[in-house]
Amino acid sequence: MASSPPGNPRDVLPDSETLIHSYPNRIWRAFLSYLPSPDSSLLAKLSNLFPLRSRGRSRRRKPGLPLPLHSDAIQSSLTAAKASRAIVILEDIMEHTLCCLHNIQKSLVFWQSRAEGTRTQKIYFMIFERGPRAFIDGTYELINRLVTDGSPIQHLCCSASDMISEKIAVLTSLQHYLATFLAQVHLEVNKYREVLTEDSDKSLPSLLVTINSLFLKLEASVCHPREIYKSGNSFSTERGSSCALLFEKIPEIDPERSQWTDTEIRDATNLIYENLQKMDSYLSFILSSCQKPRRMTLYWLHYTCGAIGLSVCSIWLLHHSSLMRSSDIDNWIREAKESTAGFWKDHVEQPLISIRDELFETFRRRHKGVMEVDEVKLTEDSLHRMLLAFCEQTKGQKLPENIPDQEMLEIVMARYEKEVMHPLQNLLSGELARAMLIQIQKLKLDLETAMLELDQILKANEINFAVLAALPAFFISILLIMLVRAWVRQDKSAEGRGRIARRQRRLLVVEVEKRLMQFQTFVDQGMEDDAQCMFGLVLYSLDRLYKTVEGHAKETGEWLSLRQDIVDIGKPGLKTAYKLAITSRMERMYECLLPSSKRK
Repeated sequence: MASSPPGNPRDVLPDSETLIHSYPNRIWRAFLSYLPSPDSSLLAKLSNLFPLRSRGRSRRRKPGLPLPLHSDAIQSSLTAAKASRAIVILEDIMEHTLCCLHNIQKSLVFWQSRAEGTRTQKIYFMIFERGPRAFIDGTYELINRLVTDGSPIQHLCCSASDMISEKIAVLTSLQHYLATFLAQVHLEVNKYREVLTEDSDKSLPSLLVTINSLFLKLEASVCHPREIYKSGNSFSTERGSSCALLFEKIPEIDPERSQWTDTEIRDATNLIYENLQKMDSYLSFILSSCQKPRRMTLYWLHYTCGAIGLSVCSIWLLHHSSLMRSSDIDNWIREAKESTAGFWKDHVEQPLISIRDELFETFRRRHKGVMEVDEVKLTEDSLHRMLLAFCEQTKGQKLPENIPDQEMLEIVMARYEKEVMHPLQNLLSGELARAMLIQIQKLKLDLETAMLELDQILKANEINFAVLAALPAFFISILLIMLVRAWVRQDKSAEGRGRIARRQRRLLVVEVEKRLMQFQTFVDQGMEDDAQCMFGLVLYSLDRLYKTVEGHAKETGEWLSLRQDIVDIGKPGLKTAYKLAITSRMERMYECLLPSSKRK
C-alpha cells in the first residue's frame, strides 16, 4: 500500500541527516548530566540529612516571645516553669514553628521582590542568578529559540513570572498553615495557663493529647494543598507522596485518668518530638525547591570573575617574583617601604615634633625672640644718635634728648632737599653724603622691624603649619577608624546599632500594627480561619520584635516595661483597640524604637 507523500519535505529527514541534527543534542545532554541539578536525588538526600534549622530539645537559641502565662506567675515560678516538662514541650513547639515561619518569610520576601522587578531584572535573574547550570541552560535556550522562534525574551520573561508566582503561592500556603498552627497552640496555652502555672506536670497528659490533635489538624490541612502539588510543575504529586506529612498519633489512652504512667508520658512526649522532626523534614523538602537561593548561587558570577581575577593576579605576581628569577617584587616592596617611611616622616613625625617644640619649648623660642628685638633696638638707638648729631650740627644748637625721631627726620629731609640741588658740590663739601647715610640707616631699621614682625607671625602660626602637614595622615587615620568601626558595629538586620537597624525595628512595630488591623478585619467579617492565621503572623512579628529589641532595651533600662507591652499584645483576651494603643505608645516612648533624629 503506497503511502501518501508528506505535506512538507522538511517534515521527514533521511536517517543520516537525523543523526547529524541529533548529535549536538546528545553531546549537550551528556555534558549537562555531569552538572548537579537542584532537583537531583543527591541534593534532596543531603537536604533531608540537614533539615532547616532542626534542633534537638537541648539546643536552645536566643529566647523569644514567652508563653501567655500570668505575669506574676512568670516572675514567681520562673525556675519551676523552665524545669517543667509541659513548659519545655510548649516552648520547643513554639520555637520550631517560629523558626520555620522565619525561613518561609525570608524566602517569601525575596520572591516578592523579584516579582516586583522589571522584565530586565527577571531575565537577569533567570540567567545570571540561579547558578552556572541555569546560566548554561538559559543561554542555550535563548540561542535555540532565537534560531527557531525569534522571540526568546518574551518566553524567558513569562517563564520567570510563572516560576516566581508558583513559589510565592507555595510559600504563602505554607505560611498560612503554620501561622494557623502557631495560633492554635498559643490559644491552647492561654486556655491552660492557670493549670500550667499551678501544676504543669498534672496537666501534661491532657496537654499532650491536645497538642497531638493540633498536629493532626495541621496534617489534614497540609496533606494535599493545591498550590504545592499542582500537576505539571516541579512539585508533582509523585514527589509529594514520597515525602507526605504524616504525623504519629498518640495511642488510645483514657485521657480522663487522673495520672498516666511514666512510660506512657515518655512515649507520648517522644511522639510529639518525632512530629516536630517530621514537620522540619517536610518543610525542608518543600523549601528545597522554593526557598531563597544562597548567596553563593546569587553571586556566583561575581565570585567566578573574582576568582579568575585573583588567579590572573597570582600568576602575574608569580611571574615577577623571585621564584621566576625576577627582582621586580623586591624592588616594589623596597620602594613601598621608602614611600611609607617618607610619608611617615613628612606627615606624621615632623609635624608632631614641630607641635611638641611649639608647645614645650616656648621659653627657648621667647629668649631667641628677645635677642632679635635687642638687635632692632640697637639699630634704632644708633639711628637716633645719628639724627640728633646731624640736627644739632645743622641747627647750631643743643636739642633735647627726648625729641622724636620723626621731627628730626623732617629736619634731615629738609636739609637733604636743599643739598640735592647741587649734588656734586655738596657731595664733596656739603652734608649730602651724611644725609644719605642716615636714610640708609633708617632703611635698615625698617627692614629689621619688618623682618621681626614677619618672624613673629611665622612663629605664631608654626603650629598651624605643622597641623596642616599632618592633615593627610589624620584623614587616613580617621578613614581607617571609620572602616573598622563600621565593620565591628555593622547593622546585623534589626539587631544592629546603626540607623538602618533602628529603621528595621520600627518597621517591625509597623508590621505588628498592620497585622493587628487585618486580624480585627477578619474577625469583624466572621472569617475565623483567616483570623487565626493573621493572629499567628502577629505572634511571629512579636517574636521577631522581642528578639531584636531585647539587648537595646536592656541597655537603656526599658526592657521590663517593653517586654510587658510585647507580651500584652500577644494575649488573646485583650481587645485589638488596646493592642493598637500599645503599639502606638511603643513607637513614641521607647528610646530603642525612636528614629535616629529624635534620639538624644
